Amino acid sequence: MPYQNGMGPAGAGPRTGRGLGSCGAGVARGRGFGFGRGRFGCYARSITNTEEKEMLTEETKALEEELKAIKERLSELSKK
Repeated sequence: MPYQNGMGPAGAGPRTGRGLGSCGAGVARGRGFGFGRGRFGCYARSITNTEEKEMLTEETKALEEELKAIKERLSELSKK
């Protein structure tokens, strides 16, 4: 997670990325070195249905815009 602030990619919240980081399934993990510093990394919180709906709506809009741009580019290429 960028800046380790628990917000995930693009500030969208936990469990919204590609699953490549150390956060896995949203479980907080320590480093296990015994320095008593507590947990580093993930502090997942549950998202509400309203938050999830807003996130999915925003993602849908972004994907629709991307698809529109791809179709426009394909149209340009087919004219050449």
